[in-house]
Amino acid sequence: MSPAYAWPVEPAVVVMPEGSHRTGMTLEDPWLAATWPFVADHLPRPPATVLEIGCGTKGGFVPALHDAGYAAVGVDPNAPQARGYVQAEFEGYPVKHPVEAIVACTSLHRVAGLDTVLDRVAAALAPGGTLVVVEWARERFDEATARWCFERLAPPAPDGHPGWLRELHTGRQILRSLTARFDTRLSAETAYFFADLHEVTEAAEQAAVTAGLIRATGIRYVGRAGSR
Repeated sequence: MSPAYAWPVEPAVVVMPEGSHRTGMTLEDPWLAATWPFVADHLPRPPATVLEIGCGTKGGFVPALHDAGYAAVGVDPNAPQARGYVQAEFEGYPVKHPVEAIVACTSLHRVAGLDTVLDRVAAALAPGGTLVVVEWARERFDEATARWCFERLAPPAPDGHPGWLRELHTGRQILRSLTARFDTRLSAETAYFFADLHEVTEAAEQAAVTAGLIRATGIRYVGRAGSR
């Protein structure tokens, strides 16, 4: 059985490149840095309990959440080996006490059982708790959008690998499952690829969407758990 994590969570101590110790934001990743304001704007006030699904090897938003005063934990099979993280799949992680907010950033389209995961999310949220989702709608990734993005790709990284080989849920499926379980407070189609393109800002990609040159493949969603 996967380990359960007990709140409250002590802030993680992050070692910065220059060697100083601080409890601070580590959002050096362009995608996390660009997405954090949206996530932060829709969370309850600290010191609320927050669980991040699929925080990844770099820890996702957990350092920023700790820095902002939240009791946060990131759950991911490849999460860092540090306080504030659990190395487990959310599907098998026992949430012993309901949390006030859950964040899922580009993690839902990869899960095997979308409905099962969202049922567990609904059960893990306290009544009135908040779910913040940032996702990708693969069905909107048409030829024009692909061409626009590929023309702006940065030089490939040495450890780059193809990411198109998984069976992914569509944005439509994700939204349908979300709206069936949560009271929708916000649902928007947005820019998505800008952080992985060469010298492209979120505003530039959004301008291309507005001009009709490409499609908006990003999804930003905020839901509220109902009373039980």
